[in-house]
Amino acid sequence: MDPLDPEAWRAALRDTTRGVFLESIGNPVLTVPDLRAIADIAHAADVPVVVDNTMATPVLLRPFEHGADIVVHSATKYLGGHGTAIAGVIVDGGTFDFTARPARWPRLTAPYPRFDGIVFTDAFDGREGRTPFLVLARAKSVHDLGPTLSPTSASQILLGIETLDLRIRRQTETALDLARFLAQQFEVARVHHPGLPGHPEHEQVSRLLPEGLGSVFSFDLAGGPGVVETFIDALELFALVANIGDVRSLVVHPATTTHSRLDAVGRADAGIDLTTIRLSVGVEDPDDLRADLAQALQAVARATAAPADAPVLR
Repeated sequence: MDPLDPEAWRAALRDTTRGVFLESIGNPVLTVPDLRAIADIAHAADVPVVVDNTMATPVLLRPFEHGADIVVHSATKYLGGHGTAIAGVIVDGGTFDFTARPARWPRLTAPYPRFDGIVFTDAFDGREGRTPFLVLARAKSVHDLGPTLSPTSASQILLGIETLDLRIRRQTETALDLARFLAQQFEVARVHHPGLPGHPEHEQVSRLLPEGLGSVFSFDLAGGPGVVETFIDALELFALVANIGDVRSLVVHPATTTHSRLDAVGRADAGIDLTTIRLSVGVEDPDDLRADLAQALQAVARATAAPADAPVLR
């Protein structure tokens, strides 16, 4: 459904719905849904709300304050911050009452034969982080599937978290500065950044995320799909990497990488064009990054100015 339309979420709920899952900031065009409105709709139907807060991080947004019950992060991104370890985080606020409709959650509310008939909602009350949901996640999912961090990876994530606030604020400021720059360039058709005045979500985003939207944003080149390769190849500071949240600045072409499995209709629904470029802004000097984007756009301008049948000089 359209993440910006709370009524679409309401219409999508069924008796078999077991959870509402959404991103606090959508990747890659920075869609920002009304978390509180969606949470109220879900809770009225006795459904928990799970929010992927990877893009915002706890520095810019704390979803529990807006009705979320469970928050998840790809710690590979901002929490680690250096692209060195793959990890994920589940944070249970302990706010959802699984016993309100116990038949919906039998593994939590009924005796579980695998674990000696234990009833998780009776045995665990949330103290010391031992909520019924998290204990079940550890006892079953981690045990069965094996997503356990190595000590080295855990250490790298913990080290990254120590500088999270500093990095996020620097990267957020630089990203908005670069978005403003790109919005003024002839070679750019559109910038997907709600922090810019005139964006349809600007006012709502300013209320929900007053400290900014992080380091990731996208823009559409004006010259058509043929100039994408020219632009990316011309970049010198931005590395062609599909990760986000790194201290290094990264660039990717969503239509052929992260969102390559979508057809034309799916891309359109997600707001992605064949000319969409996604940036993840690092902690480098903002002037250097702006200059790198400028010279890459100049390469696009030169490529589009040349006649189609002009000889290539080498």
